[in-house]
Amino acid sequence: MSLKILKYVFFDLMRSRFVLTYIGILAFISFGVSYFSNDEMKTVLTLLNIVLFIIPLVSLIFGSIHFYDSGEFTEFLLTQPVSRSSVFRAEYLGLSLALSLAVVAGLLPAVIIDRLSVGNVYLLGISVILTFVFTGLAYLASSMNIEKVRGIGLSIVIWLFMAVIFDIIVILLIYLFRDYPLEKFIIILTSLNPIDLGRILLLLKTDVSALMGFTGASFKNFFGSSIGMLLSIAALFLWVLIPYLLAIRIFRRKNF
Repeated sequence: MSLKILKYVFFDLMRSRFVLTYIGILAFISFGVSYFSNDEMKTVLTLLNIVLFIIPLVSLIFGSIHFYDSGEFTEFLLTQPVSRSSVFRAEYLGLSLALSLAVVAGLLPAVIIDRLSVGNVYLLGISVILTFVFTGLAYLASSMNIEKVRGIGLSIVIWLFMAVIFDIIVILLIYLFRDYPLEKFIIILTSLNPIDLGRILLLLKTDVSALMGFTGASFKNFFGSSIGMLLSIAALFLWVLIPYLLAIRIFRRKNF
């Protein structure tokens, strides 16, 4: 039953105007960046900056809107012999997979033009993981709020904090405590933000890490090692798992 719901949600979303427009915009951007750039590294870094801005925003806002707009459909499913967990899981996976496929399809022109490389593989992988992370956060924010405006508003606040405010706080801490050894603290702090974590993982797979100075060397020593790589990937998957588990717990107890 849950598999049928998943298929319905996925294919319904893949036919929606929003997802098709999302694919078109990403494809236009990735083709333009790849076509006018003669350097693969510059292409990957430019697309990374665009992806880290667009994916969290789209996943959070569209995820929240979809959660509320599918409320009647969800209520109907809950009258059927299917558990709440199965309904939530199908809705979440259907949306996450649809948005992930849209991202991969949108970035495909860049992969075709530049050919498959380590940078492109990491870019696609990080984009997919971030889609799951912020879709889960969108469902968590929506599950916590009955009113649609509050749920979408909370999603926007999450995006602002993760994409803008968090980096300002890190820069401010580095400036205020610049006379103290902050390398280990900054590494731990960076792991608390999936956007920064994804950015650093991809940068360290390019030659740009050599231009990041002593801080870049600290990141490379940790994230570039096998243990650091495993821990960073584990941290990203925790960012996928924890919001999902919290959201499904709230959803089970929610009154419809």
